Amino acid sequence: MCAAPGGKSAQLALAGAQVTALDRSRKRLDRVAENMKRLRFSVQCEVADAALWRKAKDFDIVLLDAPCTATGTIRRHPDVAWLKDPRDVDKLSATQDGLIDAAVQLVRDGGIILYCTCSLQPEEGPERIAAALQRHPNLARVPIKPGELFGLKELLTQEGDLRSLPSHLADLGGIDGFYAARLVKQG
Repeated sequence: MCAAPGGKSAQLALAGAQVTALDRSRKRLDRVAENMKRLRFSVQCEVADAALWRKAKDFDIVLLDAPCTATGTIRRHPDVAWLKDPRDVDKLSATQDGLIDAAVQLVRDGGIILYCTCSLQPEEGPERIAAALQRHPNLARVPIKPGELFGLKELLTQEGDLRSLPSHLADLGGIDGFYAARLVKQG
């Protein structure tokens, strides 16, 4: 869900996954399709609003790369501070909730929802997951383990979500802010 520009779709395809890439922007999804063709990956690209798309369901995994304020990229894109308005957080949080609800409908019982954003705002990360767990009693968090992050336990929250900050890995030049949570839909 929200697949453009396609990096995560390419990683999934490289790992052997059968990928359906959804994005509402035809222009951006055309670029994804071109890149997948160039990389010789078989990825089905669908132009659609992921919050409304119901062409298929019962996916094993739904990766929701949610639209966000992108505040986690501010070290590389300082213009984010001037392009975003504090009201964007509320608007995007509502969009993120709708996309999470759609992901719940698309994933099979026992399937996984991976939610991620490049935002530092708690309203776009942990608060969205807490709200989703309240709205959907059939969802449960599946904590990420340090071994899944090559032992980088400083990137894990108490709940087991991934939270990177620009201050992390400072000896390597730092990294972008990023948030990810893994949920399972229970049957």
